[in-house]
Amino acid sequence: MNLSEQRARGTDRSVARRTELIAIGRKLFADTSYDALSMDDIARQAGVAKGLIYYYFKSKRGYYLAIIEDSVGDLVDRASSSVELDPVERVHRTVDGYLRYAECHQAAYRAIITGGVGFDAEVQAIRDGVREVMIETIARGAYGTPRVPPVARLALLGWLCGVEGATLDWIGRPDLERDTVRELLVRLLGETLRVIEEFAPSCPAPPRTP
Repeated sequence: MNLSEQRARGTDRSVARRTELIAIGRKLFADTSYDALSMDDIARQAGVAKGLIYYYFKSKRGYYLAIIEDSVGDLVDRASSSVELDPVERVHRTVDGYLRYAECHQAAYRAIITGGVGFDAEVQAIRDGVREVMIETIARGAYGTPRVPPVARLALLGWLCGVEGATLDWIGRPDLERDTVRELLVRLLGETLRVIEEFAPSCPAPPRTP
């Protein structure tokens, strides 16, 4: 094995180990708040030396941010995996994927949306990034392009903030079926798109479904 192959194998092992630690952290933070877990607790429950976590993530906060970013990737992938569908079905699938993620990964979803550790500029930036991706995904589904006028983006952001609040409430006391929540949010989106058309005629709303 030459030097480049040795380095590649070492890199693969390092990536795999880091991925494993993130998966462990997601489970730990799903059951326990950020403040309640010390690095000693994390290392003990993960069954690794504390130094290994510091090696990969530098600090508890760095570890937590890596977990949030990994969770964000899952959320975005789940919500934007329907690009091959027609626009109406794509919107339904996008909202359904978003709700499914929140339902199955409640702690991660709360951390993404609320920040999880009080006000933290980096966590807020991650959340804002999720919002931008979601807005672009919805715009692409509705208009065929992620680029929309500022007034359209503002309206979609308002709808998405409402989705976040409704989803947080729903997973906290799930007394409605996911299908009902999805249809409600899609209907609200339809009304938002019709309001956008009034303010930005270049963004026509899709026709109403029967």
